[in-house]
Amino acid sequence: MIRPYGDTTGDGRVQVSFTLPVPFGSETERAVAEGAALQLAGKMGLDPAMVVHAKAVGSQFTFFIVYGRVAHLVDLAAVQITEREFPELAAAEVNMRIRASLGRKLVVVGATIGTDAHTVGIDAILNVKGHAGEKGLEYYREIRVVNMGSQVSVPDLVARAAAEHADAVLVSQVVTQRDAHITNTREMAEGFSAAFGSARPLLIVGGPRFDPGMTGDLGVDRIFGRGTTPRDVASYLAHVLAPGTPADEADETQEVA
Repeated sequence: MIRPYGDTTGDGRVQVSFTLPVPFGSETERAVAEGAALQLAGKMGLDPAMVVHAKAVGSQFTFFIVYGRVAHLVDLAAVQITEREFPELAAAEVNMRIRASLGRKLVVVGATIGTDAHTVGIDAILNVKGHAGEKGLEYYREIRVVNMGSQVSVPDLVARAAAEHADAVLVSQVVTQRDAHITNTREMAEGFSAAFGSARPLLIVGGPRFDPGMTGDLGVDRIFGRGTTPRDVASYLAHVLAPGTPADEADETQEVA
């Protein structure tokens, strides 16, 4: 059982930030705005609380940082995590498994969908330059990558996946306002189910605001969150689509990826 740490161990001090739809112009408006922030902090369980920063955001909104103490305890034994159910593989082993199991290249189609124009995430996983010191899926010689880019409609994604005979579809979603990432993902899952039925490609989504435990609710096979690397995705693809390695190749440790 632990408490938050601020100034001294176990003092329960926390810092939170939020925006309220109140102006921060005149002296009276500032007093009302800070009073509203403290009222909210009190209802959140911060006692005592103080406004340590307040700044106007336009003419009718104010951004606050509030510092205060909470009485809540955190039970580490009650924390639930989603552990990786597959081993992390080197590029050579991923290639070997795909070649041995499929006898052809594994086809991956990737995109960001809806109005999401952010391609940094999908490019980090797909492009050969990769991310965090790891090369992307284009580097794996047994994987053929089709990167459709940003703002791709679900019908276009479904059609391209069918045309390329995709084994897996990777979708990145960064824009989360009004749960756009949830809506887009469900639309994608429904589109692929309608077009392919049970023979649909593996559906994988990633983004900083996804809950990895929502795969069933969203109708996808895997969700990757913050910190995902190309090797994580490649290892998962090999685990699901190309499981196992023939015994006569098990000792092959030197291979150019």
